[in-house]
Amino acid sequence: MESVLSKYENQITIFADYLEEFPDTDELVWILGKQHLLKTEKSKLLSDISARLWFTYRRKFSPIGGTGPSSDAGWGCMLRCGQMMLAQALICRHLGRDWNWEKQKEQPKEYQRILQCFLDRKDCCYSIHQMAQMGVGEGKSVGEWFGPNTVAQVLKKLALFDEWNSLAVYVSMDNTVVIEDIKKMCRILPFSADTADESPPDSFITSNQSKGTSAFCPAWKPLLLIVPLRLGINQINPVYVDAFKECFKMPQSLGALGGKPNNAYYFIGFLGDELIFLDPHTTQTFVDTEENGTVDDQTFHCLQSPQQMNILNLDPSVALGFFCKEEKDFDNWCCLVQKEILKENLRMFELVQKHPPHWPPFVPPTKPEVTTTGAEFIDSTEQLEDLDLEEDFEILSL
Repeated sequence: MESVLSKYENQITIFADYLEEFPDTDELVWILGKQHLLKTEKSKLLSDISARLWFTYRRKFSPIGGTGPSSDAGWGCMLRCGQMMLAQALICRHLGRDWNWEKQKEQPKEYQRILQCFLDRKDCCYSIHQMAQMGVGEGKSVGEWFGPNTVAQVLKKLALFDEWNSLAVYVSMDNTVVIEDIKKMCRILPFSADTADESPPDSFITSNQSKGTSAFCPAWKPLLLIVPLRLGINQINPVYVDAFKECFKMPQSLGALGGKPNNAYYFIGFLGDELIFLDPHTTQTFVDTEENGTVDDQTFHCLQSPQQMNILNLDPSVALGFFCKEEKDFDNWCCLVQKEILKENLRMFELVQKHPPHWPPFVPPTKPEVTTTGAEFIDSTEQLEDLDLEEDFEILSL
């Protein structure tokens, strides 16, 4: 009986109580690029929130590195938030933003495969094990708290080993997004004669092919764009508030990583000046795949009351996330940034066409040569020496 209660500990709050948390108002609520009118769409709004994958502290998983911690309670909250942002990108990548989750309903096989990427096992590509050990290369010991930029750098490196999702992960530097560099990284050249007999991965198929154009047109590798920012010294500068909120309205939005000092949250939207977030600070028991190869997902969706925080209470260290499945999505994002972000006198970040001449040359990241493949490559921190570490990148931490 105790194990059953533990398994479903986050389901205790009933949905009716959940609905009462939002007031009756004519204001719009924005959740990851979608708007909801509270007065008439409250149930739809809360269904949208509960559909997001929710990753929390876990206990009783295999020790990290063989002898390390078997729970991330107290230190893994930012890693869990990074997992949630990435999971939302993968949902958009395979199922689309409009996909919705229903409790105890059979889900697409892609959904199960996405979920398995994040299980707390060393052989899962985005597990707490992989993220913690990859963090060693960013100067963080296993069990040490991460800041939002550190998590972004970790996800960027782990994505190199994830062939199924085949994401291009771009982490901006010095508050600047460079269009030229992103297009260099995401545009995939036509296959050469040497590879003509090989079948390209699904992600290499362009939208142009559906329109009858040549299969050898340049394709677009789906883009996960992360923009780490410092929006003040000790607290967020109010001048950035409107621009920050505008980011949640963009259809490419993956929300934001941030929170309070040593307390990380995954922000997914806002109502007025209240940010709406998923809170990873609940400790649940490790869940593994079942005999039939599926994962019981009941503890991976939050049915509790949504958490809210006044935007002025936000710590100034944050990381914005965006997903652009196709090149036209990125072009549209650039237009929105030009219109809504760059219009401010004090800009939240910069968007430039060309690579700054005083920066080192941009080289798209490539998968390091290691003795094993896939997520199993980090069995010890010694192998991290093969990775190209970004020591010159400013590490933002809360």
